[in-house]
Parts: sequence; structure tokens; C-alpha cells
Amino acid sequence: MINEFFEGIANTIIKRPKLMAGLVLAFLCIGLYGVTMLSMQTGWETYIDKDSPGGALQAKYEDNFKSDAIILIVEAGDPLSPEVLAYIDNLEQDFRQQQNIKSTLSIVDVLKSANGGTLPSSRADTDRIISSLPESTRSQLVPSNVLTLVQIQLAPRLSENVQKSVLDNVASIIDNSNAPPGIIVETSGTPAFTQQMEEGLTSNMGILIGGAMVLMIITMGILFSYVRYRLMPVVLVGIGLVISLGMMGIAGISLNMAVIGAFPVLIGLGIDYAIQFHARFDEEIRKGSIEDAVFMTVTRTGPAVMYAMLATCMGFLAMFVSEVPMIRSFGLVAIIGIFTCYWVSCIGMPTLGLLLKYQPKQQETDQCYAVGTDACDTIIKKPEKSRNTKKSSFSYGKFLTDTSVKIAKNPVPVLLLAGIIALVGFQIDPTIPVQSDENAMVPSGMSAKINIDKITRIMGSTDTADFLIQGSRVTDLDTMIWMKKFQEYELSHHTQLTASTSIATYVLQYNGGVMPETQAGLDAVLEKIPDDTRKSYISGSMSGIIKFNTIKLPMGQKSTLKEQMNRDITFLEPPIGITVTPAGNFELFTMLLRSLSDSKETMTYLGFLFVFIFLILVYRHLHAVSPIIPIIFVVGWNAVMMYILGIDYTPLTATLGSMTIGVAAEYTILVMERYAEEEERTHDPIAAIQESVQKIGTAITVSGLATFFGFSALCLATFPVIANFGTTTLIAVAFSLIGAIFIMPAVLSLMGGLSEWLERRKAQGAHEGGE
Repeated sequence: MINEFFEGIANTIIKRPKLMAGLVLAFLCIGLYGVTMLSMQTGWETYIDKDSPGGALQAKYEDNFKSDAIILIVEAGDPLSPEVLAYIDNLEQDFRQQQNIKSTLSIVDVLKSANGGTLPSSRADTDRIISSLPESTRSQLVPSNVLTLVQIQLAPRLSENVQKSVLDNVASIIDNSNAPPGIIVETSGTPAFTQQMEEGLTSNMGILIGGAMVLMIITMGILFSYVRYRLMPVVLVGIGLVISLGMMGIAGISLNMAVIGAFPVLIGLGIDYAIQFHARFDEEIRKGSIEDAVFMTVTRTGPAVMYAMLATCMGFLAMFVSEVPMIRSFGLVAIIGIFTCYWVSCIGMPTLGLLLKYQPKQQETDQCYAVGTDACDTIIKKPEKSRNTKKSSFSYGKFLTDTSVKIAKNPVPVLLLAGIIALVGFQIDPTIPVQSDENAMVPSGMSAKINIDKITRIMGSTDTADFLIQGSRVTDLDTMIWMKKFQEYELSHHTQLTASTSIATYVLQYNGGVMPETQAGLDAVLEKIPDDTRKSYISGSMSGIIKFNTIKLPMGQKSTLKEQMNRDITFLEPPIGITVTPAGNFELFTMLLRSLSDSKETMTYLGFLFVFIFLILVYRHLHAVSPIIPIIFVVGWNAVMMYILGIDYTPLTATLGSMTIGVAAEYTILVMERYAEEEERTHDPIAAIQESVQKIGTAITVSGLATFFGFSALCLATFPVIANFGTTTLIAVAFSLIGAIFIMPAVLSLMGGLSEWLERRKAQGAHEGGE
């Protein structure tokens, strides 16, 4: 079935190469159209599934209680001078005229409120009013003697695009204002952070894709110089990448941090497939006609590389078990990308070779770089004259062959050493920290991050632990009494909490510090509270919010605090019909921490299972399980290196286990395939290992190096979360090559010995049965 399918493709290319080329170009045009439909996503939906119970809760919180603010940091030699205050007053008047700006607040508003609606006429009056203000108000609006803050409250429930428009309008007003000399105005707050994060990711996308393609050109120029049109694999990968991006755009798959990190991965894997087809085509055309080269390339290399590609997909498929949407999108985009690049190479390379009337260069090496059944049975040797020259002091191919034979003859010590290191890795893997703080994932030089950190240093932590109260009686007296009790209990039992605010806080404030005794009294007090304030803490009578201010806490301590507060809620027993649950960033990123911790192991184990089942179904013999052993070792070695280098798990590095399984599976399967072919021919496991490594060891190394350099583009990212992922992927590729070239011979040697023993037992049993 598979053979007939690939034979049909080969015959179609031979008979109608222009039609096949037109088909590829048509998909390229569709891809270019789809690219225009791509969009960037940086919101909470990338961290939690919006259709899950937690996602529904987060959506309700965002709709009812999340109201972002743009914070302006106004730096001046004297922020309370009349010139500066007048400047801020003019800015605020312009801001309030803008659509989707709800209100503004600064020291100017406080001064005008205390001075009959106008700014004080003298500095002495300003100082008098400032000194009479509560310390909390002064620290919030004038946190130091060189800067003051302006808070611009946005209308609730604004989309990211609308927030970006408002932010642009604010920036335009500032740029066109007539600022006094020496004043610096900087923008901070969540909208500014989100916008700069999106712009940074878009910029990094260009850097990563461009860097990967440049590295591929350099790699092909150096390692693939013996073939004609050495840059053809780069062109094919570029076409595959555009088609992949277009399919994402048409399917409505948004770009996010993880998806951008996936592009160099699929470029690195895609170039590997293109190399295999190009090298095989170059080899086959040296043996016969160009039509025969097309047929042999498609029918022999096509299935072999397809099986390796599908095994790689098994690793990425395991990512779909994750609860984190960006991890699932990483797996989906990687599968789409490598699948597309495979077929573009399988069809495009022979088609281009036929249309270009491909003529091979004069052979300058006796190495074969193609991988697949019968790929290197006939190796064109160097011209005889070159053999009279002085021998090279080192031959990489001979080194691989000699080393593999030594390993095959002494497999147990090699496997024991490799296994012990891997076991250590699996033991220390749970101790590697998991990082889910979004602030730590962005570049340290991002201005919005610098400004947020500046505010935190001056004012202290601005973090809050929010709890959503839901039920049909949120505004009932018994619920209000419970809220007051809960707030007081939490503040007295958790030193990490510094203050709390809820609708109950304002009820006390507008009722002389005591809780009303009747429902009618409570309703009367609620009517006194200004609408804007009331709507900030309750939404009708069905939901409300309690905000606890916290000190700056690492995400792990936040998660522990959340668990303790949840236990307190159970202990204090909310009124019947009332539920109290964590919400906002407090819930979002602590939930992300738990999801990453849980899913990274599940993805790894599921990846092993998928690859194992795939190998059994495809190959159906004992050797089929042999690739699993080196892959297990590689995953363990990764953990050891992450621990040594101090790299944390993040939404990207959490995919490392399942991704490594997919990448390593390709190399180990190719070695296993070649071994099975040679063992069938020689009936000698050691000889088969020697022949296998001799014929494809260098080929796998070259493919691995191409993949390595493709992945290395990730290290060019300015986002630490992507750059660290790049480091770990390079480690994974290097270890995958080591596992395929040096560990597989040991595994195959033991498997070969086991097969011989089973055959002898079977023959002995048959002999005894015959007697």
C-alpha cells in the first residue's frame, strides 16, 4: 500500500513535473495569502483554556472586575512645582476627552479637590495640603521627591486592540504636549506591558526565522558543498515554512510565545528532510538516468524518512495532553510544520531536479549523506589519484565506525554508564524549579518591565490576591458579615498579606466603621457608595471581588499561599449558596505553575508510549523497541544538563521531554532501519552495526548538525524564555546524536544477541520436538 502510493507520486513527477511544480506553487500562493491572516495572542487565553472551568472563571473576572490602568511616571527635579503640576493638569484634561478612558488620578486631582477645584497658587499651600494627606495617599501619588504618578483608568472589558489604540492616543498626547524643561514621562502598567510584549514577540519572530534561514544557508554552504544546488534544501524549507504559516492563518491559529519558539524547531527538522532527499537524489543520479533517480529517491527515501517524521510527530502529539493552550499550540504548529516540510521536500526536490536537468558535481568524497533503504550500497569513491596523497590524520567516518564496533563488542558497560546518568537525571528532574511568572519571561530591557520594576522598588509590591465571590446573595447581610470576617482572619494569619479591600470595606467606611444590623440598613449604605466604586467590587447581586495586597512573592510561595487561603475558606464556611474562589493573575499564574509541573511528566511518558506503539505497529519485530532505550537515556541526560546550567522549566522548556522523544526517534529509527537491512544481508549483528554506522553515521551527523544550527537560532531571541528553550533544544539534539550513534550500537548488539539466542532456543525446541 505504502509502496504503491510512493510509486504513484514518483511516476506522476516523472510524467508531469510541471504539474507537480505548479501544485507546490499553488500551495505557496495559498500560504502567502494565509500569512496575512495571522494574529498575535498574548493574553490570559495562552495560559489557560477558555472553555475549561478555570477559563470560564477567569473570563467572568475579566469581564466584571478587571479594569486595566495606564500608569505614567513623571520624573522631574521638583514634581510639585507649579509648572509641573500645571503640565500634568493639562495632560489629564486631554486624557479625559479620549474615548475608553474612564478616569484619571494624580496628585493634581487631590490638590484641586482640597483647594476648591483649582491648583494651589503658592508652593506653601501645596506643601500644606500634601502634609495633611494620609501617608498611603502620598506614597501612591508622590512616592519620591523626584517623581509623581498619573493613573489613567481604562473602561472595563476592552479588547487588546482597543487598549493598544488608547495607549497610542495617550502616547500621542504626551509627544505633542509642551513639557517644561527637564521632565521625562514614561508609560507603564499592564496595557503598556502587553503591547511591548506583543511587539517584542513579533520582532523576535523575524529574528528567529531570519536567523535560522541564514544559519541554514551557512550550514548548507559548508556541509553540503559536494552536491549541485546546495541551497535547494533551504529554498524547500522556506516554501514549507510559508505554507505552514499560511495554514495557521487560514485555520485561525494565533501566534504566541510558544508558537514563535516552534519555528526554528520546524526549520531545523525540515532542513533534515530536505537534505535526505537531495543527497539521495544526487547519489542515485550518479548511478543511472534522471528518471531513475526520481523514482528511487521518492520510493526508497520517501517511506524511510516518512516513518522517522511520523515518529517525531508522536513526540509532539503528546503535547496535546497539556492543560496549557500555548503548549498544545506548540505541538500543533510543529506537527503542521514538519509534515508540510516533509511533503514539500519529497515532491519538490525530485521535481526541481527533473526540471533543472540536474547534473551532479564531480565526486570529491567517498562519504554518503543520504539515509534510507539501499541509500549507500554503491558509494562513489574518490578518484584514484587522490589516494596517493598523504592520508588525513583523522577520519570522522572511520572514528565512528571503529568506536561503534568497540561499543557493540562491550555493550553492557556503556549502557550501564549511560543508564546511571539518565537515572540521576530522572531523580533530580522534580527538583528543577518551574517558572510561570510572565514578568520573568520578557526581556529585562523592555521599558514597560523596567518601569513596573521601578514602581515596585519605590512603592512596594503592587501584586494582589483576588478572590471571586459568587452566588445569588452576594449583597445579603450574612454574606457581607462573612466577607468582613474572612478579610480580618486572613490578614491576621498570613504575614504575606498587607491589606484587603472589598465591598464590605466600603460598607464599613460609609457606615461609621460598623456593619449595619439589618438588610434594609445595608441596602441603604450600598446606595451611598459611588457607582464607580460599587461596580469595582460587586457586579449586581450575583458576584463580587475581594482584593488582598501582598508583598512581592516568588510564584512557588504564591501557590502555597493560595492553597492555605483555600483551606481557610473551607474552615470559615461561607454562607449557603456562596462560593469563594481565587481569580485574576493570582489564580492564573499559580494554576499555570501547577499545570506545567503536572503536564511535563505526563507529556514525556505519553511521548514514550506513542513512539513505542508506533514502532510496534510499523515494524513488528523485536528490534522495533530498540530506539526507545537511547531516547529514555537522552531525556534523563537533558535533566542533568538543565540542573547543571540552572535552567528552569517554563511553558516552553516544559515541552522538552516530548520534543526530545520526537527528535531522537528520527535518528535512532534511521540507524535501526539500516541495521535491520544489513543484519538481514550479513546475518552477523556486529558486522551489521559496523556497516550501518559506516554508511549512515556521517549522514546522520550532517543532518543532526543542520538541525542543530536551525535550533540554535532560538538563542538569538531577546526573550529569556525562548533563549533558554534554545539552549535546551541544542542540548537535546546533541544528546540525540550521541544516543543514535554511540548508544544504539550497544542496544542493537544486545538485541542481536537476544535474537540469536531466541532462534537457537526455537531451533532446539523444534529439534527436540522432532525427536
